[in-house]
Amino acid sequence: MAGRKALCVGINKFKNLPSATLQGCVNDADDMEKLLKALLGFQAQDIIKLTDSKATKTNIMKNLEEMVEGAKSGKYSYLVFSMSSHGTQVPDLSGDEPDLADEAFCPHDLAQKGNVWDPRYIITDDEFRDLFIQLPENVLLEVYLDTCHSGTGLKAIDLLLDRRPRYLPPPSMEAFQEVDGKRQRGINKALLEQGITQHILWAACRADQTSADASIGGGWHGAFTYYFCKEINASKNKLPRSVILEKVRKDLQRGNYTQVPQLESEATVRDKTIGENSVFLKN
Repeated sequence: MAGRKALCVGINKFKNLPSATLQGCVNDADDMEKLLKALLGFQAQDIIKLTDSKATKTNIMKNLEEMVEGAKSGKYSYLVFSMSSHGTQVPDLSGDEPDLADEAFCPHDLAQKGNVWDPRYIITDDEFRDLFIQLPENVLLEVYLDTCHSGTGLKAIDLLLDRRPRYLPPPSMEAFQEVDGKRQRGINKALLEQGITQHILWAACRADQTSADASIGGGWHGAFTYYFCKEINASKNKLPRSVILEKVRKDLQRGNYTQVPQLESEATVRDKTIGENSVFLKN
């Protein structure tokens, strides 16, 4: 029987941008690792965790590539990828959508080159898409992104002392003007455009909102990841994804967070529990 593999990434510290430090991302990776072991049948050897200086672009992509290759060879039927870090925006690098901006994810070695982020040290949604579209149809991919890619929805409440947005603007006025006002396709739409349906994306907020790095429950966490883990643990993973989503949204609302988490998937998997999809049952 095919196995499972997970990569949990959490980045608080950025080598070239000490002012961008976050506080809850490493805890998110720890929390996701615990959840996978406690309720989703993962063993220690099934989980790779990359935090801070280990979470370079090269390491993140190498591990994801190995997971996809393992799935293609029949070794894995269930893949999980969680990433907690800053998000940002870059102009559409593929050049085929001039009115679009790419969502981008900040690894530990994020760096600037001229007026823009150096492509060698930033991960775009196109790069994730190009990797994930290789997955066979019978492999379930579940992605958790506790980042954000726009500052347009930023409100004063998002800047309270006990929270910080997980968003980095482009590194220069020129780079900002390149993406200002442009639509973001987003990783999920990019995958759907390629006909990939056996994947599930949990996003911490809508495209026009910010995701909070927050002091909750005596420590710092991603607000989405904290409440997601809380609800899955409380339900012992007996509730469908759609119900968990509503519970997490209510938790965030009660905490006065402005973000509204998103669950993007085929309708058939929304009513199943985590780790289950429309092609095969949990094993």
